[in-house]
Amino acid sequence: MSGALTAPAKFLREVRAEMVKVTWPSRKETLITTGLVLAMAALAAIFFFVADQLFGIGVRALFGIGQ
Repeated sequence: MSGALTAPAKFLREVRAEMVKVTWPSRKETLITTGLVLAMAALAAIFFFVADQLFGIGVRALFGIGQ
């Protein structure tokens, strides 16, 4: 039963030891990465919008809808 009581304390010690080993990004690296993610999301949104419009035009032309 004593093992069950020491397990949380041991776990917390191990977590703290691992957190010391983590290499955290600098503020500049975080801002650059965030900017790149937002830019890629915007590019993907534009690409899928254009693709959707082109497919819509093709489907309307194929089935004669909206004429």
